[in-house]
Amino acid sequence: MLVLLGFAMIAVFMVLIMTKKLTPVLALIIVPTVFGLFAGAGLGIGPMVMDSMKSMTSTAALLMFAIIYFGLMIDVGLFDPLVRFILRKLGNDPAKVVLGTAILAAAVSLDGDGSTTFILTTAAMLPVYLRLKMSPVVLTCVAGLANGTMNILPWGGPTARAATALKLDVNDVFVPMIPSLIAGLVVVFVFSWLLGLQERNRLRATAPEIWGTDNTFDGGSADGGSGTGRFGFGRTASTPAGGVAAGRPSTGSSSVAVLERTEDLVDDRDSAMADTALDPNRATLRPKLFWFNLGLTVAVMVTLVANIIPLPFVFMVGSAVALLVNFPKVKDQGAQLIAHAPSIVAVVSMVMAAAVLTGVLNGTGMVKAMSEWLVAIIPSDMGPFMAVITGVLSIPMTFFMSNDAFYFGVLPVLSETAGHYGVSAVDMARASITGQPFHLQSPLVPAILLLVSLAKVDLGDHHKKVLWRTAVISLVMLGVGVLTGAIGIG
Repeated sequence: MLVLLGFAMIAVFMVLIMTKKLTPVLALIIVPTVFGLFAGAGLGIGPMVMDSMKSMTSTAALLMFAIIYFGLMIDVGLFDPLVRFILRKLGNDPAKVVLGTAILAAAVSLDGDGSTTFILTTAAMLPVYLRLKMSPVVLTCVAGLANGTMNILPWGGPTARAATALKLDVNDVFVPMIPSLIAGLVVVFVFSWLLGLQERNRLRATAPEIWGTDNTFDGGSADGGSGTGRFGFGRTASTPAGGVAAGRPSTGSSSVAVLERTEDLVDDRDSAMADTALDPNRATLRPKLFWFNLGLTVAVMVTLVANIIPLPFVFMVGSAVALLVNFPKVKDQGAQLIAHAPSIVAVVSMVMAAAVLTGVLNGTGMVKAMSEWLVAIIPSDMGPFMAVITGVLSIPMTFFMSNDAFYFGVLPVLSETAGHYGVSAVDMARASITGQPFHLQSPLVPAILLLVSLAKVDLGDHHKKVLWRTAVISLVMLGVGVLTGAIGIG
């Protein structure tokens, strides 16, 4: 019964958010509550949720103050030079922009922290997407693909968990999987290029009158300098420098028509991060404090990587110092906090709501029952293929449960079973990490909630575009692991 309820709860949750019948926050609260009561939790459901929520508080604090800090850095103009550099190098070609997004996200993912990766990638690329009228869903999809693939790095967490759970050296687990990692990244870049081509074709169909013959928007410079573009990428003859704020088109009739056709794609006025990043004349700019803000941000990032101070406290102190120096007046400090309140409420509420789902899954015993059932239904003649089976199972199982639950609860049981068929523990550990690209898209992962919140993207829309692609990447990584001998067959 618990197995049926567990899978039914997950299915109902996914259907509701992907069909947009409920917002993710409401679905995370209502669906587990109903199924938890059916599972017999009764009044005990409250303590289950509160126990789970206690483990989420530090994550919520981290995300809250990270949003404040990086939102503030965007407001004061720290990332403006980076955006101009990206536009100069990538031009206005959506295909190049999307591929550049994947490369940037993969590079930043080297620090092993998904939240940092998504904050920096969104800060740098969201203004570019809005300026070119590209879909932010493509941004979240590509960033999710790159970060999920890079998540098997030893310092990313899952590889270390797998090694610890099976008492192995982490290097023995990771190093043979490097070819799989490279293959996964190649697939990420291929998907990114294809998504970019789709965006290019969509924009050409949407605005054929302003599309150039060289796959860039007709007229206008990449960095907002001189040009004759009518789509907000440069000045028009009647528009002064900086007059096309926030990437809005001029008042020409054809541009107005284009805007009317594209406004349903994204409302850039609804994103505080995008607004401030796109307006070159915003009152919050602090050009004289650029080097201070850069030094402070470098110090914050070095402290994050060094992991010598709890991450929430790092961003708390960083936000306080940044606010005090850039906005010495109390009124301005309050205004800055209010400016980023929508993003904070969106992501923190989703993190807290996710505690209901995890609390019910663990408290009612659904997770344990589901994992034991999966182990039990594996036929004995499939024993020699336990590593491959584990790799396939890691795709959905790490999506619906935490990495800790999978690597410390399920993997040891699977590995013990595999040992009877001559499959080594290290083979099982390597196979188990191939599902990470899919895992990173789970609503139980705070970083992905942060990504969709900052980009103002619906989680269901993100899942529609990203899930099947991450499943392909996971299977490719598993297949390359088998072909190279990193994942053995008994």
